Amino acid sequence: MNTPNTSASNTRTPDVGAPTVPRKAGDRKPVDRKPGGLSADAENAESAVTAVTADAMLWIELLLRLFPELLTELAPAYRSPSAPRGTPSGAHPAPAGPTRAEREEALRTEQAHGLTPSGARTSPLRLHISDAVRDITDGVIELDEAVHDRLRLPRPRREQVAGRLLRIAGLLDRAAADDVLLEHVRDEVRRMARRCTRALGGAEPVVRVSGRCPWCCSVSLRAFPARRAVLCVNPACRCTDRACDCRTDPAHRHAWSEGAWVRLAAESGADLAELTASTADTPRREGSR
Repeated sequence: MNTPNTSASNTRTPDVGAPTVPRKAGDRKPVDRKPGGLSADAENAESAVTAVTADAMLWIELLLRLFPELLTELAPAYRSPSAPRGTPSGAHPAPAGPTRAEREEALRTEQAHGLTPSGARTSPLRLHISDAVRDITDGVIELDEAVHDRLRLPRPRREQVAGRLLRIAGLLDRAAADDVLLEHVRDEVRRMARRCTRALGGAEPVVRVSGRCPWCCSVSLRAFPARRAVLCVNPACRCTDRACDCRTDPAHRHAWSEGAWVRLAAESGADLAELTASTADTPRREGSR
């Protein structure tokens, strides 16, 4: 009778070239890495942070360029010699000098911004310019203090608007480690740059979008990056949505917000990638006024 060979092993011999050390329970699957050493997700996140940082820097540069123009517009000017006189010949001239309201406004401006109107006969300050200067000045001060507080830095010293903006720009690299702070800086300087542009008379950027309006079939779709919306600018366009004001208000235009762009691209024949790029809110587009 043949007896079994007890010396034979029940385990299979690993194939040639196979790993000799088995994977332990709980071991993670190796992460796919690119030649640079970073995973794909980490590289995408780093690219997004870099893009937001660059965008914030460009908005700061735009605000640095426009704010001095706003201060120039704020300073009252002498009456033009060619301007028509308000008093007819032979009548008693109006009393010289600014009114009480103008003097009070000039005093507030001097205390807040260090601007002193020169001359006895100056034109009244434009309130929308003064309000914009005050809003941007306060906004830059609050942003400078918020950045220092979030980064656990000492309270920033007093400085003019330009100096504070440059100081914020110098801290962007450190703020990049905090996604919430970085996006807050970008959003605030973008808001203030927009306000500055509008106060100076700049028009809102408008970009033509390919395709036809689903309601009126005209090539009248326009992207408004500042609003993050696409509008049909055809005055005769009316939609069938009972909740839309374009049915009752002739000045209202039907708008598609960001959540409706996929459907709009499908219905209008537009390219979704092109539509998204047209609505990108960039400082370069805002500054070309």
